[in-house]
Amino acid sequence: MKTALCHLLSALTLVWCPLGFAADVATPVSLVFAGDIVLDDAAGEMIRRGEDPFAGFASVFHDADIRIGNLECVIATTGSAGDKNFTFRAHPRTLPVLKQHFDALALANNHSGDFGRPAFAEMLGLLKQAGLGHFGGGHNLSEAHTPFIIERKGIRIALLGYSEFMPRSFEADYNAPGVAWSEDEQVVADIQKARTVYKADLVIPVMHWGWENEATSDIRQRQLARTMIDAGADAVIGGHPHVTQEIAHYQGKPIIYSVGNFVMKETDNANQRVGWVLRLQLDKQGVRSFDTRVAQINDDGIPHPDHAAASPCWRRGQSEVELCRNPD
Repeated sequence: MKTALCHLLSALTLVWCPLGFAADVATPVSLVFAGDIVLDDAAGEMIRRGEDPFAGFASVFHDADIRIGNLECVIATTGSAGDKNFTFRAHPRTLPVLKQHFDALALANNHSGDFGRPAFAEMLGLLKQAGLGHFGGGHNLSEAHTPFIIERKGIRIALLGYSEFMPRSFEADYNAPGVAWSEDEQVVADIQKARTVYKADLVIPVMHWGWENEATSDIRQRQLARTMIDAGADAVIGGHPHVTQEIAHYQGKPIIYSVGNFVMKETDNANQRVGWVLRLQLDKQGVRSFDTRVAQINDDGIPHPDHAAASPCWRRGQSEVELCRNPD
């Protein structure tokens, strides 16, 4: 009787049942990820006025167990702008607003080093003071490759972050702050260490990769994603192209190549003004399902939910990603 009930519950809830035992129908852990966040332009000015650029998605973040975003600027008061076309630096007053909506921030990207290593080191201290976790960057090479560990509902999750986009000159060194770079051998070692040393049930790398404005992944993205899953990653989440890219599966595990932008600088590129807020439902076997919420980004770079738009969704056992609408 217990076995029959177990298999019935398994069919309804996608919970695996050991032979001869009733299912432990665990509540999944929800993890929300938002793409590129730049807070030094209109969004930063909103915060200075006491407004919230994330308000349109506040309920999505509030309802999640874990909230993660890619911070594509440095938060600091020090440093000098590098010799680049675009450099982004936000004021520390943005931190309480980030803390309201996020548990941790991915730092491995091509703008974290825009104002030099001292500014990046200042940001690391400010994040710690604000109680915001981070990954993909640190005071030295070892810290940059250390996973952010977060536990919810008995599931221990490791998040790792890597940049694939130049300048590599801002990679962390053994005694210098910076970001984690994705050398294949090191990435494999980091994923395996997250399980063996940090005792993670699930490992999710967050990637900054691909070419800007390309709607599909390139050969390098696909190769690295498979390498990470072969090493033990349970999902791969990507960004940097500033547009959404396709979603694939490998060994039954999802690869979201790019979720696109979230909060950004002003742009007249219509493709860059649509992003996804990704929500994963996790259990100890990995990603149980995911869905996405469409973010329409206005002229000031501020996201608003598009409740009428269909966007990718998937549940374990499905062979293909589908399109769903999320009216709430």
